[in-house]
Amino acid sequence: MSLYSAMYAGVSGLNSEAAAMATVADNITNVNTIGYKSAQANFSTMVAGGTTSSTYVAGGVKVSPQSLISKAGSFQAGTSNTDMAIDGNGFFIVRSGTAADSQVAYTRAGNFSRDQEGNLKNAAGYYLQGWPLDDSGNFANNGDLNALQPVNPYKVSGAAQPTTKFNVSLNLESDADVSPGAAGYAAGDMATNTVPPQFSRPFTLYDAQGNAHQVTMGFIKSDVNTWKVEVYANPATDVTQANGLLASGEVKFNGDGTLNASTMPATATPSWTNGAGSQPISLGLGTPGNRDGLTTSSEPSNLRSSTVDGGSPSAVASVSISDDGVVSAVFEDGTMRAVYQLPIATFNNPDGLKAMGGNAYQVSANSGTAIINAAATQGSGKIAAGQLEGSTADLGKEFTNMILFQRAYSASSKIITTVDDMLQELSNMKR
Repeated sequence: MSLYSAMYAGVSGLNSEAAAMATVADNITNVNTIGYKSAQANFSTMVAGGTTSSTYVAGGVKVSPQSLISKAGSFQAGTSNTDMAIDGNGFFIVRSGTAADSQVAYTRAGNFSRDQEGNLKNAAGYYLQGWPLDDSGNFANNGDLNALQPVNPYKVSGAAQPTTKFNVSLNLESDADVSPGAAGYAAGDMATNTVPPQFSRPFTLYDAQGNAHQVTMGFIKSDVNTWKVEVYANPATDVTQANGLLASGEVKFNGDGTLNASTMPATATPSWTNGAGSQPISLGLGTPGNRDGLTTSSEPSNLRSSTVDGGSPSAVASVSISDDGVVSAVFEDGTMRAVYQLPIATFNNPDGLKAMGGNAYQVSANSGTAIINAAATQGSGKIAAGQLEGSTADLGKEFTNMILFQRAYSASSKIITTVDDMLQELSNMKR
């Protein structure tokens, strides 16, 4: 009977509009959710098949909610240098935990931060996966998800760097008296304090194991515009050289106070008694005729500046991520080391992915298998570090849909009450 089909159609309208309203509710509540993909309600008719020239059997309507996963959201500034967005196609590969058998998922939500162990995970608790790089910065992409590891750029440490450069810029007082010990001076006398230096300054050098060592650069005036100079370890037992003497020589100055010439060796190579390695250390006292190193003037002797490289092993201070997905650890001494390559997963039909909680997705029969490549290669998007992909929900559009679905729901309920009145009239005809 057509009346009953009309009632069933009204019921289907209530169910469909309620489901459609659920998509609106999800979209509005997730309007600020990073990486959220808005859902839309697709309506289609249901045909009962009972039509003649004089009757019509209502079929009703059904709704098929669909997440627009392939639609990209606009970028917004992140709050961390580990925040990331994908500029183009693809998804981050993540796992629900750090174990190798944790569930694999795919997401565009790139609000990653470090956990207590240094692993990068997003706000939903999914751990970012990447290929670890070898010492040459290479990785092997065989398409195997098991080759990926949780990205943890904080577990590495910087290598110790031995000192290779020792440059000074200082002034020696031209009015200073000639040292009383200058007449019988021999190399090493300042190191043993047989002839006390008239001016000296300590510096810190590093061996190949990152151990710090104190050395002193000392000067005595031996003649007009002429000074003896020594570089020696303090204490002398830090090196195997006699009396701790690393280098010695003489410097002469021009009449205008600039450096004339120096007999100091160009390099010195400490032999550390702790067995640590070292490299030749370049000794820079300046360029003859210029004021970029040693000078002499009436001002009191003073150190203007010094440059000594090398250092102890340093901890990771921050993380740098390039647009091609290379994750580098930035150490406290300013050096960098590439530690991971981020893969990007693409799909033939991303809208066919199966939704999970936390804006993540799983492979389904409709999506096709994941195609894994390094970021910015083979059609995969680039990494936008310090950026986040916002929600694709449009608040204005959702409020408009809310009104439409509410009106349609009310109209469907009116169908049911009207058909009920018509059936009541039919029932009353027997009286």
